[in-house]
Parts: sequence; C-alpha cells; structure tokens
Amino acid sequence: MQKVNVVCVGKIKEDFYRAAVSEYLKRLSRFAKVEVKEIPECKTLDGEAEYILRAAKGKIIALCIEGKKFSSESFAAVVKTFCDSGEEFTLIIGSSCGLSNKVKAKADIKLSFSDMTFPHQLMRVILLEQLYRAFMINGGGEYHK
Repeated sequence: MQKVNVVCVGKIKEDFYRAAVSEYLKRLSRFAKVEVKEIPECKTLDGEAEYILRAAKGKIIALCIEGKKFSSESFAAVVKTFCDSGEEFTLIIGSSCGLSNKVKAKADIKLSFSDMTFPHQLMRVILLEQLYRAFMINGGGEYHK
C-alpha cells in the first residue's frame, strides 16, 4: 500500500477541523497509508526546518505561495507518478510564517494552492481533500466532476 506523509507545523485546535481531517484520512485509507505528523512551532523557521526535514520521507512536496499551481488532474498525475514508482512521499504545510528556505531547497515539488492565504488548519483539510480527489481521479471514481 502506498505510504504518504503529511507533515504540518502546529496542532489542530477546532473540533470541526479535526472531524474533517479524520473523515478524509478514513476515505484515503482505502488507497494509501497516510500518516499526519505534527511538528511543534518554533521561534525560527530554521528551527522548524530541522523537525520538518527529519519527519519528511521520500519525495517532498512543499506547500508554499511561490510554488506551482496545479489543476486537480495534474496533481493527480503527480500522485500517480509517485504511486507507480512505489515511492513514499511527503506533503509539507509550514507555519503561519511560511517555510524555511532549507525546506524549500529540499523539495522535489513546490506546490501552491492559491495566491490567497488560508488558515493552516483549514489548509490541512484542503490538502487531504485534494489528495483524496487525486486518488479518486486516478482510480476512475465518480467523486471528481
């Protein structure tokens, strides 16, 4: 089964975000073993980078504003490439201050969901939904229209 890591800085505080994350993790469990790793917030981005890079495995996709924007279909193609190779991959969501250049330099792909700024807890839900959508697209499911 495909191994996917989601590394996030900080914890989810609101119950409704926790419920949404739980729902998407449940849906994803038929396609992949998805593990969410929460990294403590640090005083500096470089401090967070050490924790993030220790937790990251395989190919690295870093979410950052200057990253490339993908359609759901093109993101699904990236996920398919990783799955076809059998390679574990890690998706990284930084803190409200962003990501260290050290993390960005290690990333195989820099991904941007929008020019807008989203709360990091909501971004975790959005990312997991898009990951689920990617697996559904790749599997020919009815979810994506």
